[in-house]
Amino acid sequence: MINIRTVMKIPVFALICSLFMQCSSIPKLQEKAPTEFGEVYMQSWVAGVEGGGSGINVFIETMSDNVVLDSIYFRGEVAQLETKSASPKMYIGRFVNEGNQMNEPSLGSSVESHSEPKSENPFKLEDNACVVSYKDGDKTKYFKLTDIKEKPADLYPSAKPQSQNNLPKN
Repeated sequence: MINIRTVMKIPVFALICSLFMQCSSIPKLQEKAPTEFGEVYMQSWVAGVEGGGSGINVFIETMSDNVVLDSIYFRGEVAQLETKSASPKMYIGRFVNEGNQMNEPSLGSSVESHSEPKSENPFKLEDNACVVSYKDGDKTKYFKLTDIKEKPADLYPSAKPQSQNNLPKN
């Protein structure tokens, strides 16, 4: 014979387990920085041609070669961090937004976004904060950076119209 008390405990136990599983889906932030950070800032940009796009780049300078940053979580989005060979300690996270996009993309053209959908970011962050992921052995770890400074926007110059490029020189 089944005991009614035992049957009633099963849904409560399942509810408690599901709550713990939801809490564990948010990665744990490390309290100690994996490296010393240099300059950390964000900068908006707008292309100089209609439909050229716009967005925000986040720049993160590390002071050591001992850690390699992987991804950045910023303003509800996630992006791969990249470096340039000229400055391998300066990481850049690129976030493309809706502004200055083509209204009707032509065949074969696309605007490439380095950022992933907003649903991928499990962190609740202020607008001037981000979380970076990095590898420590075979584990992915996370560290929060706050008080990110905002530099003036990069407004790229527009290109000369094709007709001006082909004019004969006097």
